[in-house]
Amino acid sequence: MGTDAANESRSIAARLARAVVAVRTMIGAPDYARYLAHQRTRHPDVTPLSREAFARERERARYEGTGSRCC
Repeated sequence: MGTDAANESRSIAARLARAVVAVRTMIGAPDYARYLAHQRTRHPDVTPLSREAFARERERARYEGTGSRCC
């Protein structure tokens, strides 16, 4: 694979990765990897939740939150 083709391939992969993050954010899908990165940088002294506990917490926050829902 030539240099131009390799660069194009990386560019497409980077755009696809950003699109996946955007779609997951729009639909409210929890992002455990991003949570872990945040915990490491902002709260290094706190043990992060397990993947399962994180998913339960995000689901609870989504459905029991005090958003601007009408019902």
